[in-house]
Amino acid sequence: HKPTYENMQKSLEAMKAHCLNNGVTDISMPRIGCGLDGLDWNKVSAILGEVFEDTDIKITVYSL
Repeated sequence: HKPTYENMQKSLEAMKAHCLNNGVTDISMPRIGCGLDGLDWNKVSAILGEVFEDTDIKITVYSL
């Protein structure tokens, strides 16, 4: 099944909780959901920023 923006937000919130509970300070990821899944990177990026805005977690996004 393809992700929705709602699923993406819930997944990122779970990732945030995991990071905070386990001392993770840096995350590297591709443009999740935006390849074959077809989500718009501008929307995903905004959700990512919103979810992690109140943390000191450094997020690096890379493109191939």
